Amino acid sequence: MRHGCFLGIGALLCATVLMANGVAIVDFESGDYLPLLESRVVVEVENQVAMTTTNLLFVNDRPQPQQVVFGFPLQETASATGLRWYQHGIWTEAAFSPVPPDSTPGGGNIFPLLQQHLGETPLYFELTEPLQCDSSLIIQLMYVELLDYAYGQVQFSYPNNLNLIQNEPLILQSLELHLSSERTITSLELLSGQAAEIQINPHQASLISQQHNQSATQDYLVAYSLSLDELGLFGFSSWLPDSLVYDDGPHGFFMFVAEPEPDSLVQVMDKVFTLIIDHSGSMAGSKMVQARAAASFIVEHLNEGDDFNVIGFDTYIYPFQNEHVPYNSVNEAEALAFIDDLDAYGWTNISGAFEVAIPQFDTVNDSTANIIVFFTDGMPTWGETGTEEILQIIEDLQNANESIVNIYTFGVGHDVNHQLLSLIAQHNRGLASFLEDEDLEEMITEFYLTIRNPVLLETSLSITPAVAFELFPDPLPNLYVGHQMLVVGRYNEALPVEISLAGNTFGQPVEYSYPLTLADSTLTRYQFLTKVWAKLKIEDLLVDYYALDPASPQAEELMEEIIALSLMWGVLTPFTGFTEPELVAEFEPEDQLPVRYELLGNYPNPFNPLTTIRIRINQPLQQLVEVRIYNILGELVRTLMLQVDGAGDYEVVWDGKLSGGEAAPSGMYIYLVDFGDALLAARMTLLR
Repeated sequence: MRHGCFLGIGALLCATVLMANGVAIVDFESGDYLPLLESRVVVEVENQVAMTTTNLLFVNDRPQPQQVVFGFPLQETASATGLRWYQHGIWTEAAFSPVPPDSTPGGGNIFPLLQQHLGETPLYFELTEPLQCDSSLIIQLMYVELLDYAYGQVQFSYPNNLNLIQNEPLILQSLELHLSSERTITSLELLSGQAAEIQINPHQASLISQQHNQSATQDYLVAYSLSLDELGLFGFSSWLPDSLVYDDGPHGFFMFVAEPEPDSLVQVMDKVFTLIIDHSGSMAGSKMVQARAAASFIVEHLNEGDDFNVIGFDTYIYPFQNEHVPYNSVNEAEALAFIDDLDAYGWTNISGAFEVAIPQFDTVNDSTANIIVFFTDGMPTWGETGTEEILQIIEDLQNANESIVNIYTFGVGHDVNHQLLSLIAQHNRGLASFLEDEDLEEMITEFYLTIRNPVLLETSLSITPAVAFELFPDPLPNLYVGHQMLVVGRYNEALPVEISLAGNTFGQPVEYSYPLTLADSTLTRYQFLTKVWAKLKIEDLLVDYYALDPASPQAEELMEEIIALSLMWGVLTPFTGFTEPELVAEFEPEDQLPVRYELLGNYPNPFNPLTTIRIRINQPLQQLVEVRIYNILGELVRTLMLQVDGAGDYEVVWDGKLSGGEAAPSGMYIYLVDFGDALLAARMTLLR
């Protein structure tokens, strides 16, 4: 198999690439894939915004050409921003197209292990040209995501585990992560077990992990910590030239991350808290067991001074009490017994649950955080079942109360009404989460630990002078102890501004003010700002879209706006996909476009006992370049290092010896030249 692969790698001459993983699918139904040979992941993290470039090398080891569909297990929180591939000596870059991606390729009949590997939100891209026998395929995918943050802790994950679909070792697995932070970085760690080289400076850190000739058996999980003594507001901005702004909007893009200083968070607000539990018939089994455990955890972790209630529902509504009761040991014990008695039975009466729960808040005031946590595993099947009607019921009930109730929704499993739960949360200053059955207890308990200590409610934002436009998210979320508020927007004038966050705490108005100077020039390190802004604006428009009848003129207008944003700013949406455009570059020596790096071959070739590998650098590069030499079995036999000091031609000599000093046997070898952001490869032959 490896022999066929490296015959194909000869086509990589003058290819500028990175590498990493996904699946090159030949047949969805049978679960037939081409082998992944080399995997690289390069991640640039700027203050909790991760820009990941996943790159991979496949080979067609079959005796016939193969039609390939690329599949990648893209996380739901990530947005794809680019895809390109190298096939038969030609680089092609996918274009964004107003054609939705196929969400059920292969006729929807997918091999179970493949479906499990690709997860709930896979990205698919079909290559129109078959991959020839003994030919290689390189695919590069780029995406952006906002990393989760809590109490100074941030995590990044990448789906590297191939256990379900490939046990054969990869020649190389590589993770390279570079981190920049305005706050001091106190730790950086690779939690997934692989060895890593780590360097940490106050505001810069890096992590590099490489494995040779090993199977990919673990996802990558990276964690880093930020100083809790440096809170406040940190902002990033960039002013773009005309050539990089694709609409008539302002040229400035900014983002800020705010977390108030600890001194202002000495106290936290008391809560009035209701937990609504679906225990209809579909919740039977493990769902009900985990629902009881999650509800019990929440009750056991309420604060002194909180009032609470628990409401179960199926066809009918079963409140623990007819009003909120103080949290104390007696009420806790009785509530736990109530939760333990909940059994799965009947239909799903969502409207009825809110009709009982919301009026119980009519006596609360602005000195408390008023919260409903609602979870269900199904569609409404009893009471009012229409989405618009249920939303109107909740709105009318909220209007009847003097204080706002924040509603957080959790959908469990695959049969929930995503639109309904998303809109309930969006319209009621909450968040919507969608979970697998086995995630219920863990996710809800983690969520509760986040929101149990609110510090700023009904948050509003002002920027003075008024130079900022189209700020997202909208509306702003509440602010809790140990968590951040991230806001993106655009500005039409570069100057110092004051950002004020205002809201209520203990019924009293509170305001935090921070200075921020908006940049007047293009800062390439903040090139991610346009992607993040477009991503959040698209998410905001999608919420409005799903609240409408898809056939209505308003919905069609929103869809057109979402598609236009996707095509302009290069962020994938449910209404757009990648498409194969005209070939954009052909790397042949006689008509080659300007490239950053070139291989000039090795001489002599064939050789004995040594050969000189020649490289041309067409940019001001200052770094060590690694040259890795593999035998025809794909085994790494020698690594050479070359110091590059600027543009020019360079040479590195291989003396024909293996890493241990013994003479390498006759045969074909592959040399891969690694520039960090690119990889070039070619063949050579040793004749003894």
